[in-house]
Amino acid sequence: MVFMVDECHLLWGDVCGYVWGQSSQRVTVPVVNSRSKQTYFGGLDYKTKEFFTYKAKTANSETTIGFLEYLRSQREGAKLLIIWDGASYHRSQQIQEYLDSLNRQLEKEEWLITCERFAPNAPQQNPVEDIWLQAKKLIREFYFFCHSFSVVKGLFELAIDGQIFDFPKLYEYGIFSQII
Repeated sequence: MVFMVDECHLLWGDVCGYVWGQSSQRVTVPVVNSRSKQTYFGGLDYKTKEFFTYKAKTANSETTIGFLEYLRSQREGAKLLIIWDGASYHRSQQIQEYLDSLNRQLEKEEWLITCERFAPNAPQQNPVEDIWLQAKKLIREFYFFCHSFSVVKGLFELAIDGQIFDFPKLYEYGIFSQII
């Protein structure tokens, strides 16, 4: 099974807008760094186009392993190919140890999880970015309902949970586009 994977960080209270003042005077704006936030891991099954999400408090090695275990539970017994970006926690020692614990006794062709990276600094390659964008677009369109962070999360999840995604970018991946 091939999964294209990415993370999305939803933040409540991002600072946006303009401050006007006299050019001869310094304008000071207090910024509070405590925010409500939600991290989502997303995995797009390349064959079925199903999208799986996993909520976490943050994105780090530990939560990434939790997400990989979640994907394994969704495709029990299958070997997984994970294609993702080069985030530091994807390349961490903890992730390497986790993969080694799964694959240690196996030949490379039999590994339970194999990880490959998209090109560096090329988020346009990952179709999961388009899914996140679609969900954020829904939030922007219905911003007037977003009086609380729980509403923002609800709209975001409504846009992605249980969806089947099928858009042109999914057919740009060489041999995978020919197999399926």
